[in-house]
Amino acid sequence: MKRERSLEDNLFRLGYIFLGISLVAGVLFYYVLLPHISLPPCVLYTYFGLYCPGCGGTRAFISLLHGHILKSLWYHPLVVYSAVLYGGFMLSHAAARLTRFRYFSGLRFHNWYLYGALVVLGVNWILRNALLLCMGIRL
Repeated sequence: MKRERSLEDNLFRLGYIFLGISLVAGVLFYYVLLPHISLPPCVLYTYFGLYCPGCGGTRAFISLLHGHILKSLWYHPLVVYSAVLYGGFMLSHAAARLTRFRYFSGLRFHNWYLYGALVVLGVNWILRNALLLCMGIRL
C-alpha cells in the first residue's frame, strides 16, 4: 500500500535540498567570498540609528555554527528558534522513515510555528531598540 505524499513529506524533501544548498553556499561564502569583501553595515541603523528586525542575524548564525548557542541567542534569537525547529523536524522525520513509521510519525507542520517566529522577531526588535534608545545599550 503506497502512502500519499503529505505536506510534511514535501517539507522533509525540501529540507534536504535546503541543507545541501546551504552547505555549498556556506562553504563558498566563508572560504571564497568572505576573505575578499567586508559586509555592509545595516542601512536602517546607519541612517536612523535604530536596529532593523534582522540586525544581528549574521553574527547569530556564525556564533551558532561555532557552537556558541547563548551568544547566538543574544545576537538574534530567531536563528536558534529556526535551527531548533528545522533540526527537530528533520530528525523526527528521518527517525520515522528509518523505523518505517512504526514508532514515529514525525513532527507535523503547524501555523503557530510561523506565528511564534513572528513573535520572536517582533519582541527581539522592540527590546533591542528599547535598550538602545532608553539606556544607550548597543547590542
